[in-house]
Amino acid sequence: MNVPVAPPPPLLPPSTILHEGDWLRLRARGQWEYAERTRANGAVVIVALTPQDEVLFVEQFRVPVGCWTIEMPAGLVGDDASSQGESAMVAAARELEEETGWRPARVTILHRGPSSAGMSNEEITFARAWDLVRTGAGGGDATENIRVHAVPRVTAHAWLRACADGGYSIDPKLFAGLWFIEHGF
Repeated sequence: MNVPVAPPPPLLPPSTILHEGDWLRLRARGQWEYAERTRANGAVVIVALTPQDEVLFVEQFRVPVGCWTIEMPAGLVGDDASSQGESAMVAAARELEEETGWRPARVTILHRGPSSAGMSNEEITFARAWDLVRTGAGGGDATENIRVHAVPRVTAHAWLRACADGGYSIDPKLFAGLWFIEHGF
């Protein structure tokens, strides 16, 4: 197999800050405008199956898109004082339990890449949670209103299609997570 090797990046003009908020900074570099997170070291998406072979999804209202979404559990890495310097694996375990009420015995990293390479410098890590144990109801922290869905793996695609037909926005990243499950990751 002929595997390409990425060329070195081109020389870039200096960037300027257009605006800075509590969580995001808007930058310009040449004709590009993009966002960067200021209080986190990326994000993690957690691919998790219950002992009953159910895929864990979360439902929540997302202000930027103005609608209810279906997603895999996810969160920011190192986004507050108590989690500074944490790894993506530690963040995955923390976020999974916080959002869904399931604690993994172990976590492995599946892939890392840009969330939206043309709009943000944020990197997302896909993590696989293994050997889950139920510890609570989930639902997120005090700032979140999350509903947990444990959907049988064999009907997940049909369930997601029905959710989309019912007006939910379906996060496309969850299809990558389903691919990982279906291919034994």
